[in-house]
Amino acid sequence: MQTKIYKKYFTHKLIPITILITALLLGLYKRPAEALEESNRLLKIGVIQRFGTKTTDKITLRATPGDKLTLSFKTPVGKETLTTEKVELKIKMRPQEKALLKERLILSSHRSYENAEEDAQLWKNKGIEVEVTQPGRWKVWAKREVYKTPLLRRWLLESLQANSNTNVYLDLEVLKQRPTAYWEMNGYTYHRHELDITAGKDIILVNNQFNQDTAIPEERRYAGSLKLQPNAYGSYTLVNNIPIETYIRGVVPHELGAWPPKASLEAQAILARTYALRNLHRFVADNYELCANTHCQVYKGLDVYPETDEAVAATRGKVLTYEDELIDAVYFAVSGGVTADFNDLWNGTERPYLRPVVDSANNIWDLSTNSLADEQNFRKFMSLQTGFNEEGWIEFRWREVVSLPGIVSYLKSYFREKKSPFAQIETVKNVEVTERSLAGRVLKMTVETDKGIIDLNKDEVQNAFWVPWSTLFYLDPIYKPDKTLWGYSFVGGGFGHGVGFSQKGSIKLAELGWSSDRILSFYFPGTEIQPLSESVTFGQK
Repeated sequence: MQTKIYKKYFTHKLIPITILITALLLGLYKRPAEALEESNRLLKIGVIQRFGTKTTDKITLRATPGDKLTLSFKTPVGKETLTTEKVELKIKMRPQEKALLKERLILSSHRSYENAEEDAQLWKNKGIEVEVTQPGRWKVWAKREVYKTPLLRRWLLESLQANSNTNVYLDLEVLKQRPTAYWEMNGYTYHRHELDITAGKDIILVNNQFNQDTAIPEERRYAGSLKLQPNAYGSYTLVNNIPIETYIRGVVPHELGAWPPKASLEAQAILARTYALRNLHRFVADNYELCANTHCQVYKGLDVYPETDEAVAATRGKVLTYEDELIDAVYFAVSGGVTADFNDLWNGTERPYLRPVVDSANNIWDLSTNSLADEQNFRKFMSLQTGFNEEGWIEFRWREVVSLPGIVSYLKSYFREKKSPFAQIETVKNVEVTERSLAGRVLKMTVETDKGIIDLNKDEVQNAFWVPWSTLFYLDPIYKPDKTLWGYSFVGGGFGHGVGFSQKGSIKLAELGWSSDRILSFYFPGTEIQPLSESVTFGQK
C-alpha cells in the first residue's frame, strides 16, 4: 500500500511569532476560517458510472422551477455556453474510420477494492506500473500510459508468464464503432465527450433512464455541479462535484436510514466523512474520486431528512482517527454476532483498530478462550439467537440451499469472468471449509471438481458461491435417498463483509443510550474522534 502523508507544517501552539507572520504573508498558514472551508472540500462522485453502454441510455437534466441550467463545453475556437431549463443527453454509436483493437493487460481480478489495492502495491514493488480499475469486478491493469504499444504489452505478458504469473492475460476488444454523447438544442445537434452543467440555484434534477445503474427511471436532486466525461472503459461517467458536508447529507439516510436514534446517525455521519476522505484515490483511472453505490458509499443526492441532516450538522468536520491518521472507516449491515478482522476478508497491513468484536453489549462470548476457528465452537456460537445487538434482524441468521449443479453453475460463471481454465468444470464432488479465523470467518474453502482441486480464499468465497450473505457460515451436506450427495446448506449469519461498524448493531446500542463516541470506540477500539485539522493525516494516496 502506497502511503502519502498530507500533514500541515505548522501547529497553533508551537509556531514562533516571526514564523507565523511570515507564513501568513506567504499564504502558507491556514487561519481557522480557511481550515473550515478546506474541511468542506469538493468531492468528485461518479453518480452514473456507465452512461453509453447501450444506445437506449438517456439522462434528462432539469433545472428547478424558476432556474436555468448552463451547459459549458469546448469548441475548436474556445469555450461555448448554452442556457436551458432542460436537456436530454443521449447516445449515438458512431462508426470508426478504421476498426480499433483495444488491449488491456489484466494482472489480477478481485471482488473488493481493498484486495485490488494491495495487489497493485505488490506489482509496484516488482517495478511494474499499474492502475486499479472497475469495469465490473475490481481489476489491476498494467498502466496504459506506460505500456502504450502492443509490443510493450506482449513483452510484459510473456515476461510475467515466464515467471509463473499464469493468471495474467490480455483482454482484447475490436471496436468498429464508439458511443458518442449528444444533445439537441435550438435546431442543432451537439456531439461532445465532455460537458459541464451548472444551475443558478446549485440544484440539478437528474433522471437516469434505462442505464445499468438503475432498473427503474428515478429522478434525483444533486447539489453542486455535474460533469459528463469519458471513463476508462469507452463509455461516460456523470460526475457530481459536491462539497463533502452536502455529500454526507446524501449518504447517511441511504446507508443507515432516516429513522435510527441520534447517536447511531451521528456515528454513521462521522464514518461516512472519514471513509470519503480516506478513499479519494479509488477512481484515479477514471478521473473522479468515489462512486455512489455499495462499492463505495450509497449516495442518492440531496433530499431533506431532518434527523440525518441534524446528525451531519452536529458532527461537521469530525473524523475518526487512529494515531492521528484517518482510519479505514469500513462498515456493513449485520455482523451475525461477531465482527471480522481486516485480514479475515482482505490482504494487506493489519489495522489494529479492525479486530474481532463480539457484537453484544453483554459478555455473551469470550473469543480468547473459545476461538471460533474451532468448528465445534463455531457451530455452538451460530446456534445462539439472543443477547446480541442485531438479534431480530432477518440477516442475523440465515440458511441457503444449493444443489451441486447450482454450485457448478456459480463456479463456472466466476471462473469464466476471471479467464480461468476452471471455467470448464462440469462436476463438483465435494466442498468443505478448510480454514477459519478467530472470528469464525471462512478463510479458505476447498472444492473437489472434475478439473482438480480449487482453493477459494476470504471474500472471493462469496463471489464464487454467490449464495452466502457473508463469510460467517458453515456447510451441511444434503443427501439424496440413495445416500449420494445432492448439494449443501450454507448456514450462516450476517450481511456484508463484517469488518468494522455494524449498522444494525449501532442502532441497538444507541437505543441502550450509548453515545456516538462510545459506539465508535466499541467497533473501532483505540480510535479517537477529531475535527479535521493540521494534525490529521489522510494516510492514503
